[in-house]
Amino acid sequence: MNDTEKPADTASEEEDFGDPRTYDPDFKGPVSNRSCTDVLCCMIFLLCIVGYIVLGLVAWVHGDPRRAAYPTDSQGHFCGQKGTPNENKTILFYFNLLRCTSPSVLLNLQCPTTQICVSKCPEKFLTYVEMQLLYTKDKSHWEDYRQFCKTTAKPVKSLTQLLLDDDCPTAIFPSKPFLQRCFPDFSTKNGTLTIGSQIVFQDGNGGTRSVIELRDAANGINKLLDAKSLGLKVFEDYATTWYWILIGLMIAMVLSWIFLILLRFIAGCLFWVFMIGVIGIIGYGIWHCYQQYTNLQEHPRSVLTVYDIGIQTNISMYFELQQTWFTLMIILCIIEVIVILMLIFLRNRIRVAIILLKEGSKAIGYVPSTLVYPALTFILLSICICYWVVTAVFLATSGVPVYKVIAPEGHCIHENQTCDPEIFNTTEIAKACPGALCNFAFYGGKSLYHQYIPTFHVYNLFVFLWLINFVIALGQCALAGAFATYYWAMKKPDDIPRYPLFTAFGRAIRYHTGSLAFGSLIIALIQMFKIVLEYLNHRLKRTENTLSKFLQCCLRCCFWCLENAIKFLNRNAYIMIAIYGRNFCRSAKDAFNLLMRNVLKVAVTDEVTYFVLFLGKILVAGSIGVLAFLFFTQRLPVIAQGPASLNYYWVPLLTVILGSYLIAHGFFSVYAMCVETIFICFCEDLERNDGSTEKPYFITPNLHGILIKKQLVPQKQKE
Repeated sequence: MNDTEKPADTASEEEDFGDPRTYDPDFKGPVSNRSCTDVLCCMIFLLCIVGYIVLGLVAWVHGDPRRAAYPTDSQGHFCGQKGTPNENKTILFYFNLLRCTSPSVLLNLQCPTTQICVSKCPEKFLTYVEMQLLYTKDKSHWEDYRQFCKTTAKPVKSLTQLLLDDDCPTAIFPSKPFLQRCFPDFSTKNGTLTIGSQIVFQDGNGGTRSVIELRDAANGINKLLDAKSLGLKVFEDYATTWYWILIGLMIAMVLSWIFLILLRFIAGCLFWVFMIGVIGIIGYGIWHCYQQYTNLQEHPRSVLTVYDIGIQTNISMYFELQQTWFTLMIILCIIEVIVILMLIFLRNRIRVAIILLKEGSKAIGYVPSTLVYPALTFILLSICICYWVVTAVFLATSGVPVYKVIAPEGHCIHENQTCDPEIFNTTEIAKACPGALCNFAFYGGKSLYHQYIPTFHVYNLFVFLWLINFVIALGQCALAGAFATYYWAMKKPDDIPRYPLFTAFGRAIRYHTGSLAFGSLIIALIQMFKIVLEYLNHRLKRTENTLSKFLQCCLRCCFWCLENAIKFLNRNAYIMIAIYGRNFCRSAKDAFNLLMRNVLKVAVTDEVTYFVLFLGKILVAGSIGVLAFLFFTQRLPVIAQGPASLNYYWVPLLTVILGSYLIAHGFFSVYAMCVETIFICFCEDLERNDGSTEKPYFITPNLHGILIKKQLVPQKQKE
């Protein structure tokens, strides 16, 4: 059987997936005579962008980012804002933290206790009654206590009157600031959770409370804290380490470039570098986790579990637990075994993938501008992400302070109603519900704009996903056009026109914006459904049963498979758009039929090539990650002195690792798109030509022979 003969069963299969391409002497690659495709989708896409811009402007007018930067007391005043009475009071203090275990916390998203701004947190145990006894002997005790009271508070009130007026807390306990809020200063003593060396304490109302109750209340508060508050600490770390983060990302960019250049000359040798490097980096992680685990076994710092310590002010406490390092070690061991097994079982297909990468290296060498294109994609994606974040912040901080009735005991018929703190004590609500409070709840309003803010958040997220996928689709189509131009040039590089990448990019923008928007819209809708599913899972977590968990797991799996299948089909559709200039649906159909007519070659080449490139991405991100870890943990003093005043060293570390992976992904995706485009063109080439003098193949003889050989081996085994 020669290269051009096809088995009978293969021929019958091809009839179900369209007619093969026929020889066309005028076909020279991407067609020049085109027209606009999917115009309706293009118009809808442009209208959505205009609406997105208008939404950003309206949110900018109504929003106030200060509301995200400063905690707010019960009167709606910012803590620590310059030019206000609270300028030097940067920390939020809760009168009775134990009330934060009330069920109304989840209903109102606010702890049902008075909150004021203070300059520092309490450092000792003291009740209001004890302070009054000490006040008769030394009035300085009141001066220490009053900083945790309202400005109208007096030291001579009875406990009953104090509870009615709600001017002071009935008790204070040792605390420390966390996320600009006073939280209990927990510690461990002989393996027991304590606060101020005490297990129990007086609550100021004549009762005795345990540290466990206080921990549960603190965890209840933490559930209400926005990621915006955590962002303040993260922002401080970024402000300290941004220079080093940029250096790490620049090193990742240079390393990715070096790998891409070396792939052209030593692809086989470089694959072994990828393999040994990835196995070595994961092995280093396993060794480090084992060292930490054994050290904690020999010198335990705590016998508590993750559940025991709960939400802590010092996140590094989690790394003092044996369970943390043991879990990380097991995860890394599983990953190591998976990588080794894949290398063993895919060794033959990896050889074919390496040859494809060599062919891709030649294409990139003749079209070097493709190596610069990831920078443009990165800039466009950065603009989309920044605009989405800014719009989301301004939307979240739009409106005026809204106050709600909060009943500490939860027995008020007026609970959760809107109120006015200025006149609340004179209203019927205060008389009907003794002890009820009129506290700040959130920022909002009754205007049409404020009523639709949740809808605007959904629109902001959806258009963001659409834009992100459109930018990726635009890059894939432009690269596909450039590499298709390379493939269909008979005499390389003489027949390659000038500036093939910029020509392909211009064609994609001018003629196929609608088609690219159509394909990216499908991906955005699937991603939106996944986000909605995760949101419902989060809201219904407490009411889950075994059946609902099983159904949610199945839905996640189905959506993941659907998203990846659509992404694969979209990439090949964009290649057909770049070559023939047809609409999205026609291109997707042609790509699908072409792949199904050559399904054996697809099984040999496609995903294996992605696996080889994935090893390169892991190697780049892992190498930079190890260096960043040693640097930010002060373990490279010989080379450079890392920053010493970090809240969380993992913030810049994870940023460098994730950024390095994205940079490597951007560069290696050029290779992935190149290989996929060459493969699609190769399948077309086999159908159009027969290798004769009149109909010569455009592919190199070496690659042609290997791909045909790999295709025919399964057929012979089948026969």
